Amino acid sequence: MYRDLICQEIKFKGHNGDECTAYYARPAGNGPFPGVAFIHHIPGWNEICIETVRRFAHHGYACVSNNLYSRLGEGDADDIGARARAEGGVSDEQFLGDFSGAIDWLRARPESNKKVGIIGYCSGGRQSYLAGCRLPNIQAVVDCWGGRVMVKDPGALNARQPVAPIDFTKDLKAPLLGIFGNDDKEPDPDQVNKTEEILKSLGKTYEFHRYDGAGHAFFDWSRASYRAEQAMDAWKKILAFYGKHLA
Repeated sequence: MYRDLICQEIKFKGHNGDECTAYYARPAGNGPFPGVAFIHHIPGWNEICIETVRRFAHHGYACVSNNLYSRLGEGDADDIGARARAEGGVSDEQFLGDFSGAIDWLRARPESNKKVGIIGYCSGGRQSYLAGCRLPNIQAVVDCWGGRVMVKDPGALNARQPVAPIDFTKDLKAPLLGIFGNDDKEPDPDQVNKTEEILKSLGKTYEFHRYDGAGHAFFDWSRASYRAEQAMDAWKKILAFYGKHLA
């Protein structure tokens, strides 16, 4: 574990060359350190997300998390998140452009070992699955209870999210780790089962961990959904997975 950390807000070029904001944390020292790119959940780029970045740094990773709502300006994370949802959320095209820019920035750092794993919570889990299928040169993918990876109603697809991420699974190159609560409704256990069936049928490298007594967002210590025992076990699984594929 690394107790001396360097943490800072940074700028990088995202989709269409737009300037975007991200939070970056890494252990002090020259490295090289493996990289993690973390995708925040739909409520926004809030405290639990910033804490997650620092947690990865504490465990020896150079971690970046870009603010997907950068274009909406500064302000309270909950208010900005509500505005983003009211506008229909971030399009998949814009997300991929921004996220690939953040990964490029991370990989170009002198302290980087050039390997990058990706992870996201909730909507970020969906986006992590999508990015693992759509972006090149990703070494490990973690999906934490990503909703709408598999869409029950095709009518729910739209111009911003025109294709369900599950339909890109054939293009997934990196190993995938899935973390799910068995009391979750989105994704529910049936969706998780069907996702696993598709991964298995396509010969993908993956591992799923499912937790009884846990629902959506069970990592979030600020919410009633938090489940300490299940969250700590899942964190051990994530760090072991990254240790295997990124070190």
